Amino acid sequence: MIHETLPQSPRRGRRTVTGLAAVATATFLAFGASAGPAFADTPLNGGAKGTYIGNGQGGAQITTSEGRFRTNLFRLELEDGTVLLTYCIDVKTGIRSGADYVEDSWETYPGQGAFAEPAKVHWILQNSYPTVEVAALAEAAGIEGLTEEQAVAGTQAAIWHFSNGIDLSGRNDGNVQALYDYLVENAQDLPQTAEPDASLSITPATAEGRAGETIGEFTVSTSAASLPLTLEGPEGVQLVDLESGEPVETVGNGDTFGVSVPADAAPGEASVSGSVTAEVHTGRLFRGAPGEDPTQTLITAEGGEAEISAGVQVTWTEGVPEESPSPSPGGGLPVTGAALGGLVAVAAVAIGGGGAAMYLARKRKSGQPDDSAQ
Repeated sequence: MIHETLPQSPRRGRRTVTGLAAVATATFLAFGASAGPAFADTPLNGGAKGTYIGNGQGGAQITTSEGRFRTNLFRLELEDGTVLLTYCIDVKTGIRSGADYVEDSWETYPGQGAFAEPAKVHWILQNSYPTVEVAALAEAAGIEGLTEEQAVAGTQAAIWHFSNGIDLSGRNDGNVQALYDYLVENAQDLPQTAEPDASLSITPATAEGRAGETIGEFTVSTSAASLPLTLEGPEGVQLVDLESGEPVETVGNGDTFGVSVPADAAPGEASVSGSVTAEVHTGRLFRGAPGEDPTQTLITAEGGEAEISAGVQVTWTEGVPEESPSPSPGGGLPVTGAALGGLVAVAAVAIGGGGAAMYLARKRKSGQPDDSAQ
């Protein structure tokens, strides 16, 4: 596909989170209704974020089973200004100028085509251009006179073979065809080519519960050695380890944590966030930002360090009150349903008897005969 190179955009702003387990005042929920977006700045849905700022090294045109395409590397600028080179893994969708992207996992691939063998795509990224220099790649593949344009084209064609199921067909540059054949034939699906660690994500993004509970089981995925966490919420709310129940301030890859809310806490909400300098590895998927027009799905062709933030939100309602024992008459045993029914029956008999006595007394005073004596 032919793309016009765009000028580099100005650096996008970034949000840096500092401090460990800082506690601040939160906006509470009143009678279960939210008072407003108290934590609008919380960096939810973690992972690196970036913008497509134009093309990198151009590649030769190729003829495939899906048509003829111009190949390119694409430049993705992350929020802190880091620029990474990427390949396309969705040949049927065009890239949109200035499109925003978010880092995500392979299983969320949103493009056309199955992306059925992502681990082999990752092998290609590790063993071809630009990770491997052109001269070294040419020697490994046994190709004389390989150029950068041919390296980009052959690599992109091999990636599309495993991401979109297309093949080179018809007349193509001989070196492009030779590199494509080498990569497709040698691509491996080995454990070490599994999806690389996310730069940073905390999932799920939100959780709900009641006061008196530990809310959520949040899982951290990060390529950083450790992640300091910052809590913003009412006094008494804590971040805790789910196994020990002990407070936590930092977490690592694969760790889980929850948010412990005191039983007497009013309905409210809290946010948890973290920010680190982490590695965005080769082979990470970047999809178009949610809510924006469709754009190509990209995969990183090189790694780089970037400052990345992530966060989650929790909300809770009033805790469940403890049940009080039923009151006991006279300090004795509680009045049960059966006993209460008996008392009602006795009272009814007494009332009925009193009414009959009053009726007979009135008849005697008036001189009327007593019907009961007949």
